[in-house]
Amino acid sequence: MATITKTQSGTWKAMIRRQGWPTTIKTFRLKRDAEDWARTTEDQMVRGLYVQRSHGERMTLDKALDRYLREVTPTKKSSTAAREAHHALPLREALGRYALAAITPDIVADYRDKRLATISPQTGRLLSASTVRLELALLGHLYSTAIREWGLGLTINPVQHIRRPKPSEGRNRRLTGDEERRLLAACDEHSNPMLGAVVRLALHTGMRQGEILSLTADQVDLDRRVVRLSMTKNGSARTVPLSRAAVDVLRDALTCPLRRGSPLVFPGEPKRGQAGRENPERGPYVINRVWAHALKRAGIEGLRFHDLRHEAVSRLVERGLSDQEVAAISGHKSMQMLRRYTHLRAEDLVEKLD
Repeated sequence: MATITKTQSGTWKAMIRRQGWPTTIKTFRLKRDAEDWARTTEDQMVRGLYVQRSHGERMTLDKALDRYLREVTPTKKSSTAAREAHHALPLREALGRYALAAITPDIVADYRDKRLATISPQTGRLLSASTVRLELALLGHLYSTAIREWGLGLTINPVQHIRRPKPSEGRNRRLTGDEERRLLAACDEHSNPMLGAVVRLALHTGMRQGEILSLTADQVDLDRRVVRLSMTKNGSARTVPLSRAAVDVLRDALTCPLRRGSPLVFPGEPKRGQAGRENPERGPYVINRVWAHALKRAGIEGLRFHDLRHEAVSRLVERGLSDQEVAAISGHKSMQMLRRYTHLRAEDLVEKLD
């Protein structure tokens, strides 16, 4: 039975104690509202339809993001974890004060539209649809986790009921003219020969930047001319065949004195510990800044390191490898991911048709 009492602050508290159900309490401004809620809740309990929603009504999105980043994000790869912490910031700013139960599809849709109309301070351009999709993906998975595992009494995932922005078209930037020569020359001018080796390996193999920089010596088999990757972006291990040029690059890298016995093929500078002492642990080589300087020296604009992967895969297609062979080398999981490279085949067929 429900008990309704008036509090010292003048509000009305409804308390329901029923065998087989947890004690349920809710406070209302009007007695009539308390009575209506108690009547409806008891009816749902009798029919076995009652869902405890109080936790979802009390937990804000800000607190939910804290729990998600603390419990769920650490189970993912470090790159994904860093990206999710970044994408959580605009969600906190716009929706952090909302209770989870109060966020409806129309609120999420309004957030989507405002984000798509936001100018990025880094680029000075509108945020890409891909960025907004990643933010919505984080919010959607948070709700899925809260519904399945946290027991907050949420009944719907609001992100599942809105239209997602269409993904941006994939980049198709390739090296043109003498850009490759200028780029490699600028990299070779750098004091650390690892920069040129990393860039050449990306062009020869199509490996991602993270795959190259995390490469260890025991993953490289120069005799069989393969590199075995256990940790990749899509989570699937793969073996990358090496051309003779790639073998030469790796052989020079493995014998480079700058490695100083590090298991990494491309280690970074030794870390400094307390009192300026050198820490023997060395992380991967960090190339973001030196890559930008190399592009500036070479006079090349609009080129990202990941575009080297596009260049490498495009060259594999131009050499006549099948889609399955290219996917086995590059690690693309679906043929759709290779669609933007297939137009090269059509151009090559023109001469054969004539």
